Amino acid sequence: MECTIRPWRTEDAGDLARALNNKKVLDNLRDGIPYPYTEQDAAEYIAAMQDADKNSTFAFTIAVDGRAVGSIGMFRQGNIHSRTAELGYYVAEPYWGRGICTSAVKQACSYLFASTDILRIFAEPFADNTGSCRVLEKAGFVLEGVLRQNAVKNGSILDMKLYALTVPPDVNKPLG
Repeated sequence: MECTIRPWRTEDAGDLARALNNKKVLDNLRDGIPYPYTEQDAAEYIAAMQDADKNSTFAFTIAVDGRAVGSIGMFRQGNIHSRTAELGYYVAEPYWGRGICTSAVKQACSYLFASTDILRIFAEPFADNTGSCRVLEKAGFVLEGVLRQNAVKNGSILDMKLYALTVPPDVNKPLG
């Protein structure tokens, strides 16, 4: 199944609300997302992403046949890590296991490396989220380690895995 990444549109709010109003999706994400997730929550998120600093927040919808089925974002880090970005993503449950996330991750990383000075993109999925770990591996990310007892989610202490992708050698990135 083919997907594209594109900037968020106000009219994506209904699709976004349907994707995130699912505990199975939310159980694999960081806390702070309301449940139930309403169209108003989605509209506020979309507006925030549209207004975000374009040099530090790179947020896109994952679209299939023009409809929003998920989200992918990369967020520039600060200080000595200013050329590093953290990656996060999800798709609606009906689209799991179809290669959509892998395609979206590849597209987003290619875009970021080609259009910014970012040298490294990392992700920290929960260690037991085998689907997300597999997405990263198929997209070329390298497992750098396990962050033991790194999170508390739904009352459980969880390990997380640290994956990273660095700028390909054929992409010229000046240090200055």
